[in-house]
Amino acid sequence: MDAQRRAGLGLALGLWAGAGRAQAPLRLSVAAYPKLDAIVRAAVPAWTARHPGVEVEVISREMNDHHAAMITALSTGSHLPDLMALEVGYVGRFAQGRGLFDLRQAPCQAERLRDRFVPYTWGQAGNRRGEIVALPSDIGPGTLLYRQDLLARAGLQAEDLNGSWAGYVAAGREIRRKTGAYLLAHARDMKDILIRTGVQPGEGLYFSQDNRVLVNGPRFRRAFELARQVRAEGLDAKVYNWSSDWTEGFRRGLIATQMIGAWLVGFMGSWLAPKTRGLWRAAQLPEGAFAAYGGSFYALPAKGDTSRRALAWDFMQDLTLNKTLLLDAFQTHDIFPALVDTFEDPFFDEPVAFLGGQRARHLWREAARRITPVAVHRQDAFADEVINTELDKVLTRGKDIASALGDAERLLQTRAQR
Repeated sequence: MDAQRRAGLGLALGLWAGAGRAQAPLRLSVAAYPKLDAIVRAAVPAWTARHPGVEVEVISREMNDHHAAMITALSTGSHLPDLMALEVGYVGRFAQGRGLFDLRQAPCQAERLRDRFVPYTWGQAGNRRGEIVALPSDIGPGTLLYRQDLLARAGLQAEDLNGSWAGYVAAGREIRRKTGAYLLAHARDMKDILIRTGVQPGEGLYFSQDNRVLVNGPRFRRAFELARQVRAEGLDAKVYNWSSDWTEGFRRGLIATQMIGAWLVGFMGSWLAPKTRGLWRAAQLPEGAFAAYGGSFYALPAKGDTSRRALAWDFMQDLTLNKTLLLDAFQTHDIFPALVDTFEDPFFDEPVAFLGGQRARHLWREAARRITPVAVHRQDAFADEVINTELDKVLTRGKDIASALGDAERLLQTRAQR
């Protein structure tokens, strides 16, 4: 434990001890969602052993319910946990407000930790005021997952898929013609990855640092054009992620590829399509693209109980900087750590059984190091809905792409300053 951490923690425990030994144990509350709640619980025994007299209460809710509760707590200042987990999209939503504690301040002084984390995810933890409002715990390096057996039947290699986007679509034609399988689940998946590639340093997916709307540019036009081509050629199964048809498509070998975060491999092996073990492989995204897909953070509420802040900060550091804990979570839950100290661990060299023994973590580690930082914005979730709506109009109604992106741009301009 470093000197700053000991000093801040000693002050907090000293104040508590001075109140009298007869009082009830000090209780620290942590709000989280699956699978982070399991990681928090796993961290509790060792942490409380080092902090006798302190109990940790883990408040667990499903993903959407958790974030809805955190929105209410931060806006009202009531029922605030001492420490909260946040998905990356919500970090952006909260960062521009005043609800999260600036971790540059005492007792945290988190700026010193910058080099401990993957650069792109550190950029997501701040805001335009230069504040640091969260620490990253895990990341989602984008990857191309593909069915090796379907490629073999179509006479293709992995290089035919990820050499270029044009090659990816051409390979999809062969897969569809020779196996009957679809190239991907939904044309929206093309858009989701393509808008995450080619982002200029310091910019976000949808908004620039100075709140300009970015959706009516080359990055989005290309994403819409390729998504429209995939749909026009009948190469997508027209099923949405996390639907029962999506799951069934994986299980029955009807979907040949999926572009998403590397964390999907764990879900595939545990419950989505466990019987397809050994049939899948991983590759980098087409055309040398590197993109992030998801990630988790921990934050302290600005209006939280200051008497427990040093303790909450100490526990947060355990959850984000404890190499052993993070690697255990990686091995148990397939949650890819944001801490670069973990990257040379031998676990990265081990074969992934679900991927036929491929050492795929080498690919994901390389991707994590090469992803460009993408700024988050409080309106990202709304912008995502707008873009998806306009893409659906292009795919199902034949709306012109220029008109669709123009309409999206005008609507987002009205929300950019809110």
